Formats: sequence, C-alpha cells, structure tokens
Amino acid sequence: MKSKYLFAAALILTVTFASLNASAAEVNLYSARQAFLMTPLLDAFTQKTGIKVNMVYLKKGMQERLKAEGANSPADLVLTSDIGNLHNLVKAGLLQATQSPALEKNIPSQFRHPQGLWFGLTTRARVIFAHKDRVKPGEVTTYEDLAKPHMKGRVCTRSGKHMYNVSLLAWMIASRGETAAEAWARGLKANLARKPQGNDRAQIKAVYQGECDVAPGNTYYMGKMQTNEKSPVQKKWSAAVNLIFPNQNGRGTHVNISGAGLTKSAKNKAAALKLIEFLSSDAAQKIYAEGNFEYPVKAGVKLHPLVAAWGKFKPDTTDLAKVSEHRAQATRMMDRVRFNTMDGS
Repeated sequence: MKSKYLFAAALILTVTFASLNASAAEVNLYSARQAFLMTPLLDAFTQKTGIKVNMVYLKKGMQERLKAEGANSPADLVLTSDIGNLHNLVKAGLLQATQSPALEKNIPSQFRHPQGLWFGLTTRARVIFAHKDRVKPGEVTTYEDLAKPHMKGRVCTRSGKHMYNVSLLAWMIASRGETAAEAWARGLKANLARKPQGNDRAQIKAVYQGECDVAPGNTYYMGKMQTNEKSPVQKKWSAAVNLIFPNQNGRGTHVNISGAGLTKSAKNKAAALKLIEFLSSDAAQKIYAEGNFEYPVKAGVKLHPLVAAWGKFKPDTTDLAKVSEHRAQATRMMDRVRFNTMDGS
C-alpha cells in the first residue's frame, strides 16, 4: 500500500516538474528588426503559447557575434531584414535546418530555403520612384530603362555595395546572365546624376529637390514617408513621386524578404520553431507586415490600406536561395564597374 502512495507522489512530482518546465519555456532571439515592430508580435506569441521571448536587438554585427559565441551562443533564433544577411549566416555555417508542414503551407517555396535553413516572413518590392512631372508616363517601366541613354544624368541611388542593390544585381545575374547584368550595371552607373550616397529615403528626397528624376528603392519607404509625423517634410518627398513596379510585362518586379532561421547553437529548438510558425500565421502576418508597410508572405492576408493603395503588381518568382548564390559575384561586379565612383569609367 505504501509503495502505491510513493508511486502516486512521484507521479504528481513528475507532472508538476513537467508543468513548470513547460511554463518556463523560452526563446532567445537575436533580431535585426526593431522592438517597435516585434514587441506586439512577441507579446501575442507569449500570451498564446506561454513561451517567453528574450529579444536582443542587433542593428549590426549579428554574424560576428554568433561566430564569437560559437556553440555557447544563447541565441536560438535570428530575424533579419534582408536575404543577404540570411545567406551570409548560411555560408558561415551558423544556421541549422528544420522542417515544418505549417511553414511549407504558409510560405511559398521561393521565399524559403530548400533545406529549411531560413524562412521568409515579409516581402518588399524594389521599385522605381519617379518624379510625377519630370518623368513622362511609359518613360520608365523596367529596371533596364534605368540604364538606357534617355536616362543620362537622371538617376540617383544608394551605394552599389549596399545589400539591397547587391540583391538587385544578383537577381539580374540570375535572370539575365552575367554579361547582360554587367552591361546593365555599367549603363546604370553612366546615368547617375551624383555619386551613390545615402539611404533609400535620401534618394526620394533628391528626386523631390530636382537632383535627379528617378531612383530605385524599397516599397516600405513610401509608407514610412507618407505617415511620418516627426518629419512632415518627408510627406512632401513622397507626394512628389510615383511608385512604379518594374517589368510588369515581363518577369515581374524583384522582391526581397525579411526572414528567420534557427541558429546552429539553439538550445530551445522546438520553442523557436513554434515562434517562426506563429509569425507565418494569418493574424501575425497581418500585424508583422503592417508594422513596416511590407507585404505578407502568406497568401490571402489583408494588406495595410496604404500598401493596397499602391496597387497590385506581378512579383518575380525566382527562388531567392538561387538569387542569393550570385551575391558574391554581384559584389565583385560592382567593384569591376567602379559603381561607387564618378570617374566616367
């Protein structure tokens, strides 16, 4: 009889400890995405699952930190704002593969790594911002138009070595081949109105001020400027340009992603995977995309009204994993054409 009581007591203790462990589940997150965007999502995840998320915001140096920490890194999961960062983490051997039927269902194949090393969570299009008066309708409808003679001295852009432009050139290589891509890069450089500088917002400001007529940029910058109460002048910048989705009669507009991946050192793999799955769900996708004026990766999720107002567009469907394989080649190409100089070469 006594043994039965002991067995029952042991069983109760086991269940109690299991419950405590379950309630104590957590995820350690290194995020390149800021707290204002992530906090509502992470709070909703914790409320739904009971899993606590410890987030460290890393604007720069995520790869270096993970390398330095090695197997002792506390990070279970990373969030980045560009396919380039995810690709670099893969090449450095810092991410591990995982599988999930939910992620395969929610995220189109072109927005996830074929071995499950990373998963896209939002998308943004690399569009052309064109001055409403100085650029005639139909004058610029493709990326290729930016490199044509009629655009001489009319283009502004940020550094050719920035990840957004490297990704665009890598996409050009993947879709048109190295020779055509280099010819485009040289033509684009020849048409620059000034030395590459500043961020995407600075290019739209330059268009507004008359330094140039067109500039490539990410869609979400339009939303940020249109709603900027801290710096209302940016509303004037955005009002001066049309947002053009390039190559709509061809392969479509180049899109990039923000995404997530499990670290090689993850100690809380199951909980981290639950967080990625949550971020790919309908409710989270709406909040996540709206927070930065981006597009959900999951089909059927309602867009922010401002984003919807920009119009529907045809995105290119090339696998970003294939595009990212050309990033090093694109970087070398930018060096070869001396893109960031104004020396006429």
